[in-house]
Amino acid sequence: MAQAVSQIVRLEAAPRNFERIETAACLLDEASPEETLGWAFDEFGERVTIATGFGAEGVALIDMAVRINPRADVFFLDTSFLFPETYELRRRLEDRYRIEIRAFETDITPEQQELRFGAKLWSTDPDLCCRLRKLEPLKEALRGRAAWITAIRRDQTLERSTARVVEWDHQWQLVKINPLVCWTRQDAWDYIAKHDVPYNPLHDKGYPSIGCTHCTQPVRDGEHERSGRWKGSAKRECGLHGSSRPTTFVLQSEMLLPRSAGRKSKPDSRE
Repeated sequence: MAQAVSQIVRLEAAPRNFERIETAACLLDEASPEETLGWAFDEFGERVTIATGFGAEGVALIDMAVRINPRADVFFLDTSFLFPETYELRRRLEDRYRIEIRAFETDITPEQQELRFGAKLWSTDPDLCCRLRKLEPLKEALRGRAAWITAIRRDQTLERSTARVVEWDHQWQLVKINPLVCWTRQDAWDYIAKHDVPYNPLHDKGYPSIGCTHCTQPVRDGEHERSGRWKGSAKRECGLHGSSRPTTFVLQSEMLLPRSAGRKSKPDSRE
């Protein structure tokens, strides 16, 4: 199916090609993740990259992608606050699949961040912390790319519930491909078990969703899988996966104002 779709639809990553993107989305709507990945690699070649946060879906996607394209480009956002188990998982995946999972990070060290914005920014202004340590690095990771591939699922959050298999990413201005968008959490774990995929041991300790150390807690039985992220607040998204509607990206130069100048109002980081 992937080959057939590639022959029918040729995308140019520009807003004027919304109709072509919609055609691809419709054709791939019921395709398997493997078919979608095959189409993405055929269509975009080296202009497509895979983002991973090393979650259950993320490691399943890496395994699937490397089986199709051993030279698949994979990256992650190193916030400097990830769990030791997450960094170790990166090493295990690189060894297992003989790939490099490239790291992108902000040029603001944790110490500089504290000096500029005060202690524990992840607690006082988690939206700003996410923009500094995730959104700005993602902007660099996607520079020069025509498309990116993510491991999001529709049933993870309300904000992701309308995601398509293929869509135009208004926030980052390129094609976004979500091969696992129709999966459930159980689908991810079934794939991991079937293919013996390495995964984060924190998943076995009550962490179904794993982000930064300061903003991730284990969840109790019956709680939503993302309820351990930014515990005690309504925040459930870091802002990487924007709305399907056009949105405005806040540049770093707009965020890093001196305290005396005051901060501009920030957009909701929920996706």
